[in-house]
Amino acid sequence: MNIYFVCTGNTCRSPMAEAILKNKQLPNVEVRSAGIYALEGGEISENARAVLAEENIQHNHVSKGINQQDIEWADVILTMTSAHKDMVLRFFSQAQNKTFTLKEYVTPYSGQDVFDPFGGDLNLYKQTYQELKRLIEELEIKYREGLPKE
Repeated sequence: MNIYFVCTGNTCRSPMAEAILKNKQLPNVEVRSAGIYALEGGEISENARAVLAEENIQHNHVSKGINQQDIEWADVILTMTSAHKDMVLRFFSQAQNKTFTLKEYVTPYSGQDVFDPFGGDLNLYKQTYQELKRLIEELEIKYREGLPKE
């Protein structure tokens, strides 16, 4: 399964989600991330890097913008907000049946948006990390439930 996380600048939420999921090393799961308005070649935010390091999650990240090749590669596109989802579908209408907000995909009856810590202090980033960690755990459960039973 190819999972593509999308946020605004690909420096906070989507790279943290990518790192959390990659760290789980799920079989047959590939993960990428991008941003709607990402600056190509940028780094993960300093506070996002600090939170991941504190959680012992190794992650090398270079920001990139959303693109046609990755849209085609993805089995599922998980955005951080409903506005991101709307933007993806505006630019890539063929992704209609595989694009969801992360919350919509794993906890359909909750709110739709993951909090954006951009510009905030380390505590805000820790809160967003904890929110993403819970959502990724739900994603893992959903993934494992979809595997064939032996």
